[in-house]
Amino acid sequence: MSGTPPGRPGSETGPAQAGPAGPAGTAGDRPPAAAVDSADSADAPAAHYPVWVSPGVASVGAASLFSDSGHEIATAVFPGFLTGVLHGTAGTLGIIEGLSDALLGVAKLFGGPLADEPARRVRLARGGYLLTAVFTAAIGLAAAVWQAGVLRAAAWVARGIRGPARDTMLADLAPADAYGRSYGLERAGDNLGAVVGPLLAAVLVATVGTRRAFYVALVPGLFAAASISVAAARASKSVTAARERVRAGFGALRGTGLARPLVPVAAFELGNVATTLLILRATSLLHTGGRSLTAATTLAIVIYAGHNAVGAVVALLGGRWIDAASPRQAFAAGAALYLAAYAGFASPVHSWPLLAVFFCLAGAGIGLAETAESTLVAQLLPGALRGSGFGVLGGLQSAGDFLSSAVVGVLYTTVSAAAGFGYAATWMAVAVLASRLVRTR
Repeated sequence: MSGTPPGRPGSETGPAQAGPAGPAGTAGDRPPAAAVDSADSADAPAAHYPVWVSPGVASVGAASLFSDSGHEIATAVFPGFLTGVLHGTAGTLGIIEGLSDALLGVAKLFGGPLADEPARRVRLARGGYLLTAVFTAAIGLAAAVWQAGVLRAAAWVARGIRGPARDTMLADLAPADAYGRSYGLERAGDNLGAVVGPLLAAVLVATVGTRRAFYVALVPGLFAAASISVAAARASKSVTAARERVRAGFGALRGTGLARPLVPVAAFELGNVATTLLILRATSLLHTGGRSLTAATTLAIVIYAGHNAVGAVVALLGGRWIDAASPRQAFAAGAALYLAAYAGFASPVHSWPLLAVFFCLAGAGIGLAETAESTLVAQLLPGALRGSGFGVLGGLQSAGDFLSSAVVGVLYTTVSAAAGFGYAATWMAVAVLASRLVRTR
């Protein structure tokens, strides 16, 4: 996961300059950021912003912030709504969440080749964000458990189908020498949304009730759809002259060299357990010394919000590091941070400051690793194959996360928490070692 990125300098606007031949809108044909002429100066970012923070890149980051805020509101209130209002069970909740996560991965996998075509990826991104917001808000209308489950799964399918399109579109909008910072900005928006959403959910449940909280979640979802529409309009300018319509699919990825860099990614995802297990472990450890279960749960959730905040900051800083060095180094550091965090969660620590440190280590790890993974795909693949590449990455992430959470959950319940987190830590160690064996162009 090291090496210099392919030479595709440029920004999202500006006339074609002398450079590698090829159809407009493809890798290698856009001008350096500094070469945008005065006719396009209105589209350039303000002088006091970094040149890579174009309106298109900023709009993608805003879309992730708003969208994650919306569906995190729904995620926070969904368990209570399903069990308390619709009279479902914990087992039903687990089935719905498991199936939704599985469908999310399938949608990412099959949405990848669809995003290889420039015009289609714009439509997928717009439609995916809008449908995610609509289906999420519609859960509040459910009168039966199965209705809530269908709407939850539909929202996750829409969320999955838009992922490769958004990530590929971001590569169209970002300068080639700022992929790390651009994907770091997008990941930061996502993590900040995971801080804002649960906090808003707590306020909404106390003021308007659980069912109406879903309706309110529509508002940030619509802002997300509007933001991605702005980005899509900018991206359309860079691809409207393209005449090739490559339907590459997964078969065309064989000769790109993507398989070997995905080996450490697979190891990382096999150790990347759901954060709900981290919250469960923290709640269990904090429920001691006279602290009530309610107080322990609340404290664990607040610490989890800190985890997401750290992830946002590290994603921004890590993106700059990735651009200056390589995705491999940042990825290995992220896996190593997770290794340290899991070692902490495996130990019987009852101090909340120490647990906060473990959560922050995990937050920093995900901020580095996810940014590095996205940058890796953007650097390695030509524009016509990026959609398929991001689809494979998304499918691998979802499958690995599902397997890791299932195995760790079983070990946690049947053996011990130390066994479960020890298993996850082993995979993170494998990811660190495997990352040193992989190189990209």
